[in-house]
Parts: sequence; structure tokens; C-alpha cells
Amino acid sequence: MLEALVLVVCILICSTSSVNGATDPTQASALRVMYTSLNSSPQLTGWSSTGDDPCGQSWKGVTCSGSSVTEIKLSSLQLSGSMGYQLDSLTALTNFDMSNNNLGNSIPYQLPPNLQRLNLAGNSFNGGLPYSISQMTSLKYLNVSRNQLQGELGGQFGGQLTGLSTLDLSFNTFTGNLPQGFSSLSSINSMFLQNNQFTGPIDVLADLPLQNLNVGNNHFTGWIPPQLRKLNNNLQIDGNSWTNGPAPPPPPFTPPPTNRRTNPGQRSGGNNSPSDNGGGGKKSGIGGGGVAGIVISVLVVGAIVVFFLVKRKSKSSLDEEKLSYDRPFTPLASNEVKEMKSVQTSSAANTKTLETSLSINLKPPPIDRHKSFDEDEFSNKPIVKRTNTATINATIFSVADLQMATGSFSVENLIGEGSMGRVYRGQFDDGKVLAVKKINSSAVPNQSPEDFLEVVSSVSQLHHPNVTELVGYCCEHGQYLLVYAFHKNGSLHDYLHLSDDYNKPLTWSTRVKIALGTARALEYLHEVCSPSVVHENFKSANILLDLELNPHLSECGLGSFVPDTEHEASNQNTGSGYTAPEVVMSGQYTLKSDVYSFGVVMLELLTGRKPFDSSRPRSEQSLVRWATPQLHDIDALAKMVDPSLKGLYPAKSLSRFADVVALCVQPEPEFRPPMSEVVQALVRLVQRANMSKRTTGGEEQRSTPRADDSDIQEYMF
Repeated sequence: MLEALVLVVCILICSTSSVNGATDPTQASALRVMYTSLNSSPQLTGWSSTGDDPCGQSWKGVTCSGSSVTEIKLSSLQLSGSMGYQLDSLTALTNFDMSNNNLGNSIPYQLPPNLQRLNLAGNSFNGGLPYSISQMTSLKYLNVSRNQLQGELGGQFGGQLTGLSTLDLSFNTFTGNLPQGFSSLSSINSMFLQNNQFTGPIDVLADLPLQNLNVGNNHFTGWIPPQLRKLNNNLQIDGNSWTNGPAPPPPPFTPPPTNRRTNPGQRSGGNNSPSDNGGGGKKSGIGGGGVAGIVISVLVVGAIVVFFLVKRKSKSSLDEEKLSYDRPFTPLASNEVKEMKSVQTSSAANTKTLETSLSINLKPPPIDRHKSFDEDEFSNKPIVKRTNTATINATIFSVADLQMATGSFSVENLIGEGSMGRVYRGQFDDGKVLAVKKINSSAVPNQSPEDFLEVVSSVSQLHHPNVTELVGYCCEHGQYLLVYAFHKNGSLHDYLHLSDDYNKPLTWSTRVKIALGTARALEYLHEVCSPSVVHENFKSANILLDLELNPHLSECGLGSFVPDTEHEASNQNTGSGYTAPEVVMSGQYTLKSDVYSFGVVMLELLTGRKPFDSSRPRSEQSLVRWATPQLHDIDALAKMVDPSLKGLYPAKSLSRFADVVALCVQPEPEFRPPMSEVVQALVRLVQRANMSKRTTGGEEQRSTPRADDSDIQEYMF
């Protein structure tokens, strides 16, 4: 009996230990992928590309709780490669330390979602910070210092990171102003921003509960908030362009401080001791200083009343002088507001223009001036407009600058033309080549500079690796121009549909990479930006390719500039072109209509055909109508594939790609997935393709060149 009892106890112990040692299969898979992505480094003792129990087998640096991985600490192991693409499945991970290694490429798009500590310092990461950081509500410590990260900060620091206490972005090349989202870091006590290229003021940090702050060696300007000066030795500010002298004076008519220590009226004598002492020497009644204060206050109030009476009288005389124009607001008042805007949105070089506008204000404007009455009415809302134009994060160019760069907008520099206007190649004095979009004046609502600047302000806040970056703008002499980053390989439309001896056909892996990148751009516009941005003009001609054939979505946030006639023309044929069926009926563009247009671009990538081609037989002219019934037929699908691929593609990958297309081009918008689900579907497609390549090697090696597969991995990881 005793022996049987001992046997039962041993069995229970063994079974319990095996249960505790077994790692969650999804998390084990993520670590296997991570091991392979880290080039199967020998420093990772215990790790294996086939092992299924990191917790039970004591993999180096891995700590578990039950079957879940809770910590990964792999600091200073000279690891190379990347961290893999399944990190978001490590849902129990709270501490992730990969610091001081030799990791490169960009930080993975998806990171463990419930981290409390993330340390990626001392590597060679480039690109920007992933937006998934903004969703880490438990994050307390973030260190990405001593990398090669660049770009501007934006949505990564929204209102979700209220528990973050330490932030270290030092020794990178981040640019632009500090994001307004920093003001929501209500638990932050240590912030290290030194040795970057940040610009603008640091006022957004003024009310944070900081105990340590280093902003040295940047390009910050303005005054240092007095709240921050109280940090004394814990404040590092050297190496910036601070404004010297006292801070700006308080607004007019601000009452003097109430806690004054001395009374100017008290000169000598023991009875004139400070009145705020609580002793028996305190006087009753109003002293001489109090009487003087009352007299001064009366004089100030009287002066104010006289000032406003005189101003009202002069204003009414100007109103009478301008009654013949039958305007609801006085031109002088509206122009005063516009002058304030011009001061905020123009450089010092525009002083002459400002002086001209001041002289115009002294007489009624001419009837035939090129400005609508709506512009003056709109400018009487200075708070909203002034804020938006002041936050434009882009360079102001003059028309003369852009004329010089484009050869007076010569035909030789014309690189494209769309519904909004023409795009020119611009060569600037500093050697940079940029794309200059000259917008038709008819495309700007009411031809209003304020409307244009409002759109520019919104577009300048868009920052994503797959969204074309707005570099600058020009609003001068009735001209509206936008300056963007230039991408030498042109648009996806040209690459797919224009014969060019210099352009090699896109491989299957590159097409998947382009689809994934543009999906991420739309996901950012739809689900990261607040409010969401509907593109309204999503098509292959607006997907630009860089030298590595990475996609960059253009014309984001410019939907209001697309002429109504262009929208109407694209809506004439239901199901043809890029326009979703419901837009034809209602004329309203939505997030789901963007998803439909994205599905059409995926069809272009799959088939190599144009969305609408009148040169084909009638039944094949509309790409969606022709292709949709065949997307789930394997034999028909093989015949639909772009002939330029010459059969070099994985059949399973093609089938899964077609499944995503079928979801996006559903005729009913409610059945189309959100872009985040599209991104995840494409990520899984790439993951399965890479796993299949490593395990089988046959079909993948034959179908797709190995170099292109590595390109996808670099892009993904």
C-alpha cells in the first residue's frame, strides 16, 4: 500500500513539473523565430529553432511564470540580425532588454503589448519609433538611446503612456518639435533627449513632474520655462539656441502679484515694519500706500475707458467709410487677424510683404482683388486658424525659390500630372532633390489661403515610414505649392503599366512588400491618426517607390483638394476603377471605401492589369468584375497572375493573397475588414512563407529568388 502511494505521488510530481515546464505554443514559436532572426547566435545557449519548451529547457535570458514568458534579458551578447516578427504574441512579457548588441534595420512594427520595461539602447536601429509603443499602457521605462533612429515624434506619445516614468531618446537623430503628446506623460520623472536634432521650444515639458531633464546639444529655441529651472543641477540645457534676456512680459493689464514683500510707500521708522508680520505691530485701516494704490488704479481704469471710447469712435468712422462695400465685417478687423497669422507662418524675409499688407489696411481694398469674401469671414475665427497655422511643421518656400529649383516649372522637370495639378522635380541649392506639387488654384476651396494652410497644417502632422513626407509649402501671390520627398523610382502605376527597359518586373516578394507597406500606411491614417484620415484618392499612381522599392503613399490628407468633377468622373461606372460601389451612390468617401481601393491595387499587383482597360474585351475591362469570381478558383487564379512573373511565385502565398483581395473588394462596405486586420493577414502571409522556406526549401527556393525573400524579412523586421 505504501509503495503504491509513493508511486502515485511521483506520478503527480512528474506530471505537475511537465505542465509547469511546458511553454505556451504561440510564445515558443515567437522565440524560435527570434532565434533564427538573430542568426542562430551561439551566445544564445539553450535556444533552438526546433525547441518547444523555452521555459522548461532554461533558454538563456528567458524567465517564465508557469507557461508564459515574462522576461527576456539578452543585453551585451554581441547579437546581430533582428528580433523577429512575432513579438506581439508575447503577451505576458513585462521586461524586454536587448541593449548593447549589434542589431540593425528598423525596430519591429509590432512589439510585446504589455511591457513595463523596454531597453533597446546601444544597437544600430534606424528608421523611426514604431507606433505600437503608443498602445503599451503598462510601459514605465523606455530606452532607445545610442541608435540611429530618425524622423519626428508624433503619435507614439499619445494619451496612453500615463505610467511612463523614464524616457531615454538620447544620441539619435530625431528631428522636429517635441510632440504635444508629451504633455500627457503624467508620471514622467526622468527624460533624456540630448544629442538629437530637436527644434522649437520645450514649453510642452513645463508642467510635467520631472526630476531629471537633459535636452543638451539639440536645436531648441525660445525661453526655458521657469518650472524647469527649479531642477537646478538636474537640468542640462547646453548646446541649444536659447533666447537670452528676460521672458516675455505678461499680457496687458495683468494685476500685480499679491505677495509683495515691501511697500514702496514705507521709507523709515519703526512703525513702518512689514505689514505681513503677524505681530501686534499690524496697523488697522488704509495706509498711505493703500491710498496711492487706489489712486493709481482709478487712473488706469480711466485711461482704459478713454482708450476704448477713442478706438470705438475711429472704428465707427471707418465702418461708415466702407458701407458701400456691403460687407458683414470690417476689412480692418479681418486684416488685423490675417496679419497675426502671417507673422506666425512667415519667416523674417517676408517683412516686406507684411508692410505692404499694413499699408493696404489704411484704405478700402480694391473690388477686383483675388480674395473671396468668405476668406475674410473665416479669418474672424482667429483661435482655431492661428493655432493650426502656427503648428505647421514644414519649411516655408517662396515662389522664387521653387522657380529656381524647377527651372521655372519647365517641361523638362515635369514628372507627373494629376487632378490637383502638376508635379515637378526640384533641384535645390543644398543639393537636395525634392518633388514640387503645383496645385491648381481651382482645387483649393474658395481659393482661400486660410483653407490651404489649414490642410497643410494637418498634413504636416502625418509621420509614418510609408507615408510620403511633406517637406515644405508655399502660399504666395495666389500660388499654392507643396514640397515632398522625391522618390526616384516613380509610382507603382508606372512600374506596373508603362514599358521601360530600365525597370525590371517586380518579383512576387516585392509585390507582397509593397502591399504590406501601403496597408500599414492606410492603417496609420485610419486607426492611429485622430481624427481618422480618409485618403479618398487611393490608387497605384499615388504609391511612390524608393530605390529599395519600399512604398510611400502620397496625397494623404489632400482629399479636399480633389475637384468634384474628378470624383464624379471616377464614379460614372460602378465597380470599375478604384471607386467603391457605395461612393457611386452617395458620393461619400469613408474608411471602408479606402479599403476597397486598396483591394483594387492588390489586384493590380496580382494580375499586372489596370483597374479599367477599355482596350480589352468588354467582359474584362473592369478588373474587379473580371477577377472577383475567379479569386477562389485555383486553376483560374494561376491564369490570372501577371505573366511577367513567369511562374516564379509560391502557390500558397498567391492563394492567401487572393483571399485578402476578396475581402477588401466586397461590394458591401460592412463586410470589408479594417486595415489593421488586412495588415495582420499580410504579415501572417509573409510569416508562413518564410517558415515554409526554412522547413521545406523546395517551392520557395524555386519560385522566388532568395535575395528577395531576405528583402521582405528586412522590411518586416
